Amino acid sequence: MRKMPRIAESEWKIMQVLWEHGPQTANEVVNALSGEVKWKSRTIKTLISRLVRKGAVRFREEGTKYRYFPTVKESQCIRSETQSFVRRVYQGAMKPALAAFLEDADLSPQEIDELQKILDQKRKG
Repeated sequence: MRKMPRIAESEWKIMQVLWEHGPQTANEVVNALSGEVKWKSRTIKTLISRLVRKGAVRFREEGTKYRYFPTVKESQCIRSETQSFVRRVYQGAMKPALAAFLEDADLSPQEIDELQKILDQKRKG
């Protein structure tokens, strides 16, 4: 498996647009983020360029425009980011990380049942 690119917090916004809406031109990404962030168009285009350099995004030429698309799945990035967080903050120990999240979480009975099912499946192997 290839190494997952490290995506900065600001770059996540770009990735979320591409994951949600599929291939987009830079101007389409700018428009999608216009009500969400106060970045200038140039800033967003710079972030897209960074993601291309990192290999998280590619583009295909369509006439005079480039249409950008993610090369990594959202679930892969989330998993990689989670693992990185647990390594940095909890020295790789999952139990204290999960315990901290669960203690602070406001979970509904349905969410607790879903988590219990995951733990039961994990127990079965």
